[in-house]
Formats: sequence, C-alpha cells, structure tokens
Amino acid sequence: MPYEPGSPQCRSLIAAKENLLSAMNSLNKIENIDHILVSLKTMYKELDQLHEGRKVLENET
Repeated sequence: MPYEPGSPQCRSLIAAKENLLSAMNSLNKIENIDHILVSLKTMYKELDQLHEGRKVLENET
C-alpha cells in the first residue's frame, strides 16, 4: 500500500525531498562537486526531520 501524505505540508515536504534526490542523482557523476552534493544531502536530512515531525503531529490529532 503506497504512503498517502496526510496534509499539504507533508505533500510539499515529500515533493521537495524527491526533487533533491533527483538533483543528487543528476549531479552524481559530475566531477569536483562533492561540496554541492554534501549541501544537498544536508538539506535532504533537514527536510526529512521536518517531515518526521509533521507526521508525529498529524498522528496525534
């Protein structure tokens, strides 16, 4: 059963995370941009933490 986001905030966070993954995959084979990939991974982790927090909030209601 696919995950169905419960709120517009969750859908936005999921879309942003998917877009970052796509960007990381696109840039993965380009040389000398490790610093950019590190930044994108950091942003992904931050968005994932926000998403987890939203899921907790929504499950409480």
